[in-house]
Amino acid sequence: MTNNDILRRIRYTFDYNDTKMIDLFKQADLEVSRAEISDWLKKEDDVDYKDLTDSQLASFLNGFINDRRGKKDGPQPEPEKRLSNNIIFRKLKIALDLQADDILAILELAELRISNHELSAFFRKKGHKHYRQCQDQVLRNFLSGMQEKYRPNTEKKAIPDNVYNQQKKSD
Repeated sequence: MTNNDILRRIRYTFDYNDTKMIDLFKQADLEVSRAEISDWLKKEDDVDYKDLTDSQLASFLNGFINDRRGKKDGPQPEPEKRLSNNIIFRKLKIALDLQADDILAILELAELRISNHELSAFFRKKGHKHYRQCQDQVLRNFLSGMQEKYRPNTEKKAIPDNVYNQQKKSD
C-alpha cells in the first residue's frame, strides 16, 4: 500500500475535508497547503500526483492522534523518517483508542480473522522474538474494517476508484 492510499482511506472513512486535513497536519507542526493535499489525493496516473513521504504521513498520523486523543504535554514527537505497516497500524490503534478486542472486531468486519497472539506480534518491538511484520493485506483489511465501523451504510464501492486501483496494483 502506498502512503497516499492510506491518507485517502483515512480521509474517506472520517469524511475529512481539505481544511480538516490541513488542521491535522498542523497539529503535528507541519504546515501544508490545500494544493499539496490535493496532489497527494490524486490518482497515480494524474500529471499533478505527488508521493506522500513517510515523514509527511507520520506527521499526519501524529496530528490524527492529537486530534482524537488530545495533545500530550511537552514537545511534539518527531515524525518517523521511515514508516512500516506496523508503525502505521500502531498509530491508528493509538488514535482510535483501540484495545486488542476492538481491533479483532474491526478486522472481522473486513472478514479477516486472526488470533490475539498474531495481532500482538504486530505491536512488539522489531527485535523481539515474536515480532511479526504487518503485511499490506492485514493493514488494507484493517482500513476497510475501519470504514465499516466509522462510516457505516457505505458500500465498499463508494471508495474512490483510485483506492481500489492501487489495491490491485499492490496485490
